Amino acid sequence: MLTVFTPTFADEANTNAQNLTAKEVVSRLPADRFRVVLLGDGPPDPRILARENTEILRCSRHGKTPRWLARVLFSKIDVYFFPREGPLDSLFMLFRRSLGLPVALVTYVVATLDEGAVEPRVARSIREADLVVGNSRYVSQTIQDRCGISAGTIYDGITRELFHPPAEARRPKAKLTVLCAGSFQARKRLNVVIHEAANRPSIEFRLAGKGEREEEETCRSLVNELGCRNVTFVGHLTQPELAEEMRKADVFLFPSVIEGHPQVLGQAAACGLPAVAMEKYHPDYVVHGETGYLVKSESELSDRLGLLLSDQDLRLKMSAAAARHVLQFDWDKVTRDWENVFVEACDKRRKRH
Repeated sequence: MLTVFTPTFADEANTNAQNLTAKEVVSRLPADRFRVVLLGDGPPDPRILARENTEILRCSRHGKTPRWLARVLFSKIDVYFFPREGPLDSLFMLFRRSLGLPVALVTYVVATLDEGAVEPRVARSIREADLVVGNSRYVSQTIQDRCGISAGTIYDGITRELFHPPAEARRPKAKLTVLCAGSFQARKRLNVVIHEAANRPSIEFRLAGKGEREEEETCRSLVNELGCRNVTFVGHLTQPELAEEMRKADVFLFPSVIEGHPQVLGQAAACGLPAVAMEKYHPDYVVHGETGYLVKSESELSDRLGLLLSDQDLRLKMSAAAARHVLQFDWDKVTRDWENVFVEACDKRRKRH
């Protein structure tokens, strides 16, 4: 049996994309082959709580990082999976190297490396890893291009129990809805969504998510400045709530330009939403011209959005194609791929020691 540690929070309420990915994987790992150790700060995901051979290291008010580090260093851990950029990860890599620990490091890269300098902690986790995996073909290519290290590709899956098309087919309605889901950060470019709303007063625009308070206040001010009465700030949503929002919408708009491989694009497709997103990070969840559009500029984004909103037959055709396309992104298959990676990484590490 292999023991896998991941600096991921098991909390049910933690909907950070990286935590969601790791929780989906570890909750599906066969308990007779993999023991899992992860972190916790609140009520855990019920699937993880019910999983056998699972240990949750609880948070404490003081000294949590040294306590977690001691647990990783001085007990039998075979794999350190998905390092982030925190002090625990840095200290682990420092001691792993200086003590020559036999723990395999598996680095999962979920952001493209084609913008500016590679952050030192990210570069280190790639350089020192036994195996490196990207979450899309393009992300993996940027790892090769920027770091000179070959990386495999394992996509995030889609939770089909939650994200699926409406029970009844979408029908013509008086007012169409455009949904955008993402955290309030400048790179998400939610101002682009608001300007589209200002130009299309007959269309309802809904912004789902939370994030930086200053950025949200800027967006709310822009809505007031432009007199948009058709913009709703939905706030933070649980995964079931987000899925329901997606089933009620007609088009998914995602103008962010700095991404890895956004899960929301796959989730939207699974709910039968045609998407308009940026081509820059080459998301494989969207097939240009078949399940939505990947655009290179704001003017093209506006044109493609207008085309989808004005053509019901096109929306329905792309909706059906999107739902079919993402059937390949299955969490059970994804988990089997990760099982193979963990075993391979351990074999590589053992041969070096």
